[in-house]
Amino acid sequence: MDSKCYIGVDCGGTKLSSAVFDSQGHMIIEDKLLLKNASGKEVSDLMLKLILTMIDSAEKRHLDVLSIGICIPGIVYHENGNVWAPNIPGWDNYPLMSDLKKTINKDIRISIDSDRACYILGETWLGNAKGAQNAIFVAVGTGIGAGILIDGKILRGHGDIAGATGWLALQRPYDKKFDSCGNFEYFASGDGIARTAKEVIASLHDYKGKLNPESLRSEDVFEAYQHDDIAAIKTFDICIELWGMAVANYVSLFNPEKIIFGGGVFGPGAQFLPRIMEEAKNWAQPISINQVKLEVSALDKRAGLIGAGRLAMLNT
Repeated sequence: MDSKCYIGVDCGGTKLSSAVFDSQGHMIIEDKLLLKNASGKEVSDLMLKLILTMIDSAEKRHLDVLSIGICIPGIVYHENGNVWAPNIPGWDNYPLMSDLKKTINKDIRISIDSDRACYILGETWLGNAKGAQNAIFVAVGTGIGAGILIDGKILRGHGDIAGATGWLALQRPYDKKFDSCGNFEYFASGDGIARTAKEVIASLHDYKGKLNPESLRSEDVFEAYQHDDIAAIKTFDICIELWGMAVANYVSLFNPEKIIFGGGVFGPGAQFLPRIMEEAKNWAQPISINQVKLEVSALDKRAGLIGAGRLAMLNT
């Protein structure tokens, strides 16, 4: 057996997940730690503890750890390895790379990237975009972000913020309610689905469905849709239109071969992919829209962890 291996770490808002990968993508060892409301350096220390445990476990199996890839739920500044993660208190331009390098063996290379970048790396390695050189992962969760792979390279942009597509402008005129999260995200993210449903219910003066606007979650709207609830139907009519317009913009700008939908919210949205494509065809460049396929993530909640493993391998 090949003794070379790679460590992937997925940092979420509530826990750290890690795995040791071989070169084929098999997870040899797995472990996790709960964050338990940790913040700032406490999170960095927990990550370091988990990584050192994984290195020790690998060495006991006579495996040689070549590199480590880390998936962060936010922005990674590649010039200095600092990170910004809105769901982790104290991680506002936090020097994560510097922290880790102080302790980890200098012969083991460390790479850090955003969750959306890791999602598309994972999906093109072992998921439904396997082998693609031009692909996009649309992560529909609390917000909306896109991991964009162009000609085999992650698109990061001037300030490492490329892919913040929750801010896509998909309608006019501008409304001040978009200030905090952007037009696309306001309506069609996880939180957006609930917001949209509340606005729809308010417009239906004779609404007699079961959705309670005081405690709405996206899961409730998906459930109500299965029972032909009028507010849920109208909500997803809006979301499908916006998801389709976004797909059209991705296709016209980047000409990908695959667009993968995933994230913590989108799972039940798989049923809408044909309608999303139908809507996208109204808006997209007519040749490139017929060159793309829409898929749902094959990796689900492990996309970030698998992508972190791939990040490690690519940066050996």
